[in-house]
Amino acid sequence: MLDAHTRSGGTATASPRATATELVVPVPLTALPLVAPAPTGFAARCTRALLSPWARFSLLVALLLAAASSVLLFEPQRLLSEGWPPQLGGVAAASVFAAAYGLCTVAFVPRPLLNLAAGALFGAQLGTGAALAGTVLGAGLAFGLGRLLGQDALRPLLRGRLLKAADGQLSRHGLRSMLAARLFPGVPFWAANYCAAVSRMGWLSFLLATALGSIPNTAAYVVAGANASSPTSPIFLVSMAAIALPAAVGTVVAWRKRHHLRRR
Repeated sequence: MLDAHTRSGGTATASPRATATELVVPVPLTALPLVAPAPTGFAARCTRALLSPWARFSLLVALLLAAASSVLLFEPQRLLSEGWPPQLGGVAAASVFAAAYGLCTVAFVPRPLLNLAAGALFGAQLGTGAALAGTVLGAGLAFGLGRLLGQDALRPLLRGRLLKAADGQLSRHGLRSMLAARLFPGVPFWAANYCAAVSRMGWLSFLLATALGSIPNTAAYVVAGANASSPTSPIFLVSMAAIALPAAVGTVVAWRKRHHLRRR
C-alpha cells in the first residue's frame, strides 16, 4: 500500500502496518525452550520434604543426640585412668587418639578433659600435636555438619539485635572473631563451631583461626596432664597459670564486648 505522497509522485514508503507485517517471522514451536514441569508425585513430595531445611536440621539434632548418648554409654574419660591399648604406641597411637578426639568433641566431650588425657598418655610434645590435630578435625566436622544440615533452617531465625550483631561480626570478620574466641576461653567449643557454621564465615578462615587460636590453651592443658603426677613442680604451676590467665582476660573482654554489641 502506498501513501498519498507516493501517489503524487514522491518517494514510495511502506505504511507502518505493512512494515510490521513484513517483520513478523514465524518461529517454529521446536525452537522454543521447553521448561519441564516440577514433579508432583508422591515420591517427589517425599524427596522435597526430606531435603527441606527443617528436615535436615532435625537430622542434625538426631545425630548430635545419638553422639552425646554414645559418650554417656562408652565413657571415653576412662582413658585417663585406664590408659591407651598396649598394642598401639608412638605416632600410630597419637593418630588414632586424634581421630577419637575429633569425634568426641562433636559429641560434646569437654576439650580440657581430652587435652589432659593427651598429656598423660603421650607426653607434652606428642600429646600437643595429637590434641591440636583432634581439635581441628572436630571443629571441621562440626562446622561441616552445621553448614550442611543447619544453616538454611536457622539463618531466618536471626532476628534479634544481639543475634544479628554476632552473625555480622562472624560473617564480616570471621578470622579475627574466631581467633579471639579460641584464644580467650569462655565460649564452649561446640557452640563456637555451630555458630560459625550458621554464619557466612568461610571454611579457610574458620579452620585457620581454630588451629592458631587453640595452640596456647591446648598446650597448657597437655603440659598440665603430662606433669599431673607432680602438682607442685614449677612446670605444672606455670601451665595452670597459663590456663587461668586467658580465662580471666576472656571474661573481661566478653564483658566489654557485651555493651558494644548492645549498641549495634
